[in-house]
Amino acid sequence: MKHQEIIQHIVNWLNHYQQNSKTEGFVIGISGGIDSALTSTLCAMTGKKVICLNMPIRQHQTEYDRGNEHIEWLKKNYPNVSSADVNLSSIFEEMENSFDKTIQDFLTMANTRARLRMTTLYAYAGHHKLLVAGTGNKIEDFGIGFFTKYGDGGVDISPIADLMKSQVYALAGHLGVTPLILNARPTDGLFADGRTDEDQIGASYDELEWAMLYIEHQESYQLNERQKTVMQIYQSRNQANKHKMESIPVCLIPKEFLN
Repeated sequence: MKHQEIIQHIVNWLNHYQQNSKTEGFVIGISGGIDSALTSTLCAMTGKKVICLNMPIRQHQTEYDRGNEHIEWLKKNYPNVSSADVNLSSIFEEMENSFDKTIQDFLTMANTRARLRMTTLYAYAGHHKLLVAGTGNKIEDFGIGFFTKYGDGGVDISPIADLMKSQVYALAGHLGVTPLILNARPTDGLFADGRTDEDQIGASYDELEWAMLYIEHQESYQLNERQKTVMQIYQSRNQANKHKMESIPVCLIPKEFLN
């Protein structure tokens, strides 16, 4: 993989899109994870205005601290980067108190967290005339649909969505992202019990990457038992989450009905 060429290509793409959109830069939610670390660094490299938001909602301290460490590293190295800490815990608790208890299952409330963060990002984006930069990678955005519809999936642009997770790690390491983030187990930070992405999915990103490439390349070799399990996980999630990855269905009215 040509690290520097890919990095420059993404930075050029970001600059081109930003200039054509008549906006002034980018706003990004920082999670303390690898995807937001790489995305924010690439946005910072454009030289345009970048606002990084740390938006804790009952966040685990280690995740919050990793996010802050990355933000401070960015601000030290890129003078165009600023940040804000927006604690959304009290707002989330108000929503919990307003919701009927019968709908407050783990997944519903996790997705509510993501949508609250999306609303916050767009508030900053609207006021400062910025683009909301998405942080999803190829596995999440086009493989298993591992994101919240109108939450972390609600963005203006997706700079790293054509990169596999392993490629995200490689580029982040090349750019000097802190080892604390490079070595952390991936998590979406949406569950109070601190569960990792692998805990939720049942497979690692390396395994999911293998499954995606196996299907894309139309491989046909014999699978072992673990590979069969991973393939079932990948295909099941891909099918269940197609509503996130495809355009919203539109009911088209026959022309003769409209005349």
